[in-house]
Amino acid sequence: PNGNAVVTLSIATTMSWKDKATNEKKSETEWHRVTMFGSLADIAAKYLTKGSKVYIEGRIKTTKYNKEGVDHYSTGIISDVMKMLDSKPEGNFSDIKAGGAPKQAQRQSIPEHQGASPYSDDFNDDLPF
Repeated sequence: PNGNAVVTLSIATTMSWKDKATNEKKSETEWHRVTMFGSLADIAAKYLTKGSKVYIEGRIKTTKYNKEGVDHYSTGIISDVMKMLDSKPEGNFSDIKAGGAPKQAQRQSIPEHQGASPYSDDFNDDLPF
């Protein structure tokens, strides 16, 4: 409503282990809904693509919504830190700051952005997931 950028994306985390009883390798994948705001959302929209490796930090937020008279709950992550972990062929990013573009670096490093979330407790995006 206030004109700030908002990005919502899904992040997969996979845990792998070896089953002691059968000695076979197993894995389990969980999907997480992540929301970003402001310049962090702008950077994510510009540089992240399907399959990108990314490190996310934030807080967990549960939202209640009503669909067809039934209350539902959705839990997601409100991100305030993002580090892109993929290497880019066009150059390595050294720093991403709010409101700015990445600077090119001579040495390899991981881009990072930290920003405050304007997310308030009364935010309801009416999404059922």
